[in-house]
Amino acid sequence: MLKKLKHLNPWHLFLALLLIALAFLWLMPLWFAVATSFKYEAEIYGETLTWIPKIPTLYNYEYVFSARANIQILRWMLNSVFISGMHTLLLLFVDSLAAYAYARMQFRGRQSIFMALMATMMIPGVINFIPNYVIVEKIGWLDTPTAMIIPGLSGVFGIFLLRQFFLGIPKEIDESARIDGAGNFTIYSRLILPLAKPALLALAILTFMGSWNDYLWPLIVTNRDEAKTLTLGVALLFSRYNYQRGVILAGTCLAAVPPALFFIFGQRYFVQGITFAAVKE
Repeated sequence: MLKKLKHLNPWHLFLALLLIALAFLWLMPLWFAVATSFKYEAEIYGETLTWIPKIPTLYNYEYVFSARANIQILRWMLNSVFISGMHTLLLLFVDSLAAYAYARMQFRGRQSIFMALMATMMIPGVINFIPNYVIVEKIGWLDTPTAMIIPGLSGVFGIFLLRQFFLGIPKEIDESARIDGAGNFTIYSRLILPLAKPALLALAILTFMGSWNDYLWPLIVTNRDEAKTLTLGVALLFSRYNYQRGVILAGTCLAAVPPALFFIFGQRYFVQGITFAAVKE
C-alpha cells in the first residue's frame, strides 16, 4: 500500500483529498437533517449541538403519519407520485415525438423552427405563470392534478436532448424499415425509442425530480390541502405546528426519499444518456 502511495501523482492525491473534503462538507447538512429528525425537541433546542441523537426516537415520524395533527402526509405523497409520474410519462411522449420530427423527418424550415424553439430557452419560465394560470382557471382545472400535469409538457430541453440522441442513431435503420413498409410512427415507436432508452431514462430522471420538487406552480394553482403535493405539505409544517424542527425535518426526509431512490437506480442510464446525447449533426 505504501509503495502505491509513493508512485501516486501528488496532483491526483490533492484532487482526491479535495473531493473527499467537498463531499464531506456536502454530506454534513444532510446528516444533520436526518439525525435531527430522530431527536426529541428538548435535545434539538438544547444548548449543545449534537450530531448523533442521544436518545433516538421515531416520535417525529409517528407524529407526521398520525391523524391527530391533521397532517395529510400520505395524501400529499400520493398526489406527488401521481402528478410527477404522469407528468414525466406525458412529457417523454410529447418531447420524443417532436425530437423525432426534428431529427429524422425532412420538411421546409426545420432548422429555422428548431433554432427558434431553442431561443425560447432564454425566456424565464416564471413569465408564463400568469397566462398559464388564467388558462387553467378558465378551463376549471384549479385544485386538480391536471393543473400541475399538463402545463409545461413540451419541454424545450427535453426536445433538444432527445434530438441530439436521435441524430446519433444511424439513418440506415430508417431506410431498411421503410423498404419493409414501415411508416414514421412505426419507426419511431419500434426502432428509435428502444434504441434511445438511455436518453429517455435520463430525461425521465430530470423531469421527475423537477416535478417532484416544484413548489411555486403548485402553490399558485392549489388552495385545498387535499390537492397539495408533498413539497407544499412539508412547507405547511413551518406555519402550522409552531416550528417543531423534528417534525419538519422528518417530513423533509420523507420528501427526499423517492427522487433520491429514482436517481440512484437510474444514474447509470442518466450518465449514459447525457453523454451519448452530446453528438453533432
